[in-house]
Amino acid sequence: MTETESIAYDVVVLGAGPVGENLADRTRAAGLSTAVVESELVGGECSYWACMPSKALLRPVIARADARRVPGLGHLVQGPLDTPAVLAHRDYETSGWKDDGQVRWLDGIGADLYRGEGRLDGPRTVTVTGPDGVRHVLTARHAVAVCTGTRALLPDLPGLDEVKPWTSREATSAKAAPGRLIVVGGGVVAVEMATAWQALGSRVTLLVRGKGLLPRMEPFAGELVADALAEAGVDLRTGTSVTSVTRENGTVVALTDSGDRIEADEILFATGRAPRTDDIGLDTIGLEPGSWLTVDDTLRAPGSDWLYAVGDVNHRALLTHQGKYQARIAGAAIAARASGVPLLETDPWGAHVATADHDAVPQVVFTDPEAAAVGLSLAEAEQAGHRVRAVDVEFSSVAGAGLYADGYRGRARMIVDLDEEILRGVTFVGPGVGELIHSATIAVAGQVPISRLWHAVPSYPTISEVWLRLLETYRG
Repeated sequence: MTETESIAYDVVVLGAGPVGENLADRTRAAGLSTAVVESELVGGECSYWACMPSKALLRPVIARADARRVPGLGHLVQGPLDTPAVLAHRDYETSGWKDDGQVRWLDGIGADLYRGEGRLDGPRTVTVTGPDGVRHVLTARHAVAVCTGTRALLPDLPGLDEVKPWTSREATSAKAAPGRLIVVGGGVVAVEMATAWQALGSRVTLLVRGKGLLPRMEPFAGELVADALAEAGVDLRTGTSVTSVTRENGTVVALTDSGDRIEADEILFATGRAPRTDDIGLDTIGLEPGSWLTVDDTLRAPGSDWLYAVGDVNHRALLTHQGKYQARIAGAAIAARASGVPLLETDPWGAHVATADHDAVPQVVFTDPEAAAVGLSLAEAEQAGHRVRAVDVEFSSVAGAGLYADGYRGRARMIVDLDEEILRGVTFVGPGVGELIHSATIAVAGQVPISRLWHAVPSYPTISEVWLRLLETYRG
C-alpha cells in the first residue's frame, strides 16, 4: 500500500535545474521554507546535457583555432584533437552524470528535495510519488513555481522514432564521434554541435531550412559563422528540408526536398524546443497541458496569487543565464509578497520585474568565430518603432585584434537610439568576443548615454578598443 505524507511549505519549486535552484536559494535567503521537486538530476538540462557538456566539447576546438592563428605557435597545433581526452573532460564537467554535489548544495541552503514526478493537484498543491513509494502532498502557503524547462522538439516525420535520432542530449553526451553526422537546423545548438563534432573527427553535413544561420542575430553573424564552418569542412546546405529519414542496416538515410540522398551514422535534429508541461497537472488548475506558461514581469501567472513560471517554460528568453535572472527576480517578488510588502517595485528595472527579458538579453554562440549579442538587432529595433542607426566596425581596425590572432576576422555593430542617445543593441562576431559582450550588456541594461560612453576608455591594445572605433564612427 502506498503511504501518503502531507506537509506544508511557504514555497514549492517544481524542477531543480539552475532556475529552480536559484529560486530556492532566494526564497531560502528570505527565510521562506522551500521544497524542491525533481524527477531527473538536480542541476537540470544545463549541467548535464546542454551548457556545461557542450562548452566542454567546444573549448578545445576554439582554443586550437585561436592557437593556429598565433605566429610561432600555429605549426605546433596542426594535428587532430585528442577526442578521447576531450570526451573525458566533458564527463568530468558533468560529474559523470551524477548529481551528488548539486544535492549537497541544495541541502546546504536548507531546501528540502523530493525526488519523483511532481504534478499540480489543484491550487497551491503538488503531489510527488517518490522511489520509495511514498506519495508526498506538498502545499504552498505563498507560491508554487514551475521551473520544468523545455525538451527537444522533433519534426513530424514518419518512422522517426525507429531511426532513434539524436537530440541535444545525445549530441552532448555521445561516447564517441560518429564517422558521419547529419545536423538538421540553423540555430545555436545546430551550429555549436556542427562545430564541435566536425573538429572531433566527424564528417558533418548541416541542413538548414532557412536562408542562413543564427536567424535571431544580425545577418552578418550567421554569414561569418557559415563561412568558417565551410572552411572547417562542414557540408553546409541552406534552403534544404528533410522529407524523410530511415535507418538501413545501421546507416541513417535522409532524403531532402531537393531529392538529395544523404547517408550518415547519426542524425541530430536541432529544430526547436517545447515546454515540459505535458504531465505536470496543468489541467487541474484550468490550464492546457503542454502549453507555454504566460506570466507578467514578476513571473507570476495572470489572475493568480500563487502560481509562478520561471525560466524556459515561460518562453520569454530560452537561456540559462536569463532563467537564473528570472529566478532572482521571482524569488524577490515572492519574498516581498510573503512579507506583506504593500507595493512592489514594478517600474522598469525595478527590484521585482524582469525588465532585461525585453531590453537586454545577452547571448554567446561558442563557435569559431564566436557570435555574441545583447539587446535588439537593427530589424527588431526598427520593428519596435525606435528611430535608430546601425554603426558597423570591422575588428581589423583594432590593434588588439591583430595581436590576438593573425588575420583576425570579425565585425561589431551597435544600434544607437537617435532620440535618447543610448544603445538598443550590440553584436560582436569574432574570436574571443564572448568575454567582451558583458561590457555591451552593461551599456544596454544601464542605458548609458553615448556622451558618457565616450569617457569609458578601453585599455590599449585590447580587443575592447572596438568600443572606441564604434563611437568614433558614430560621431564622425
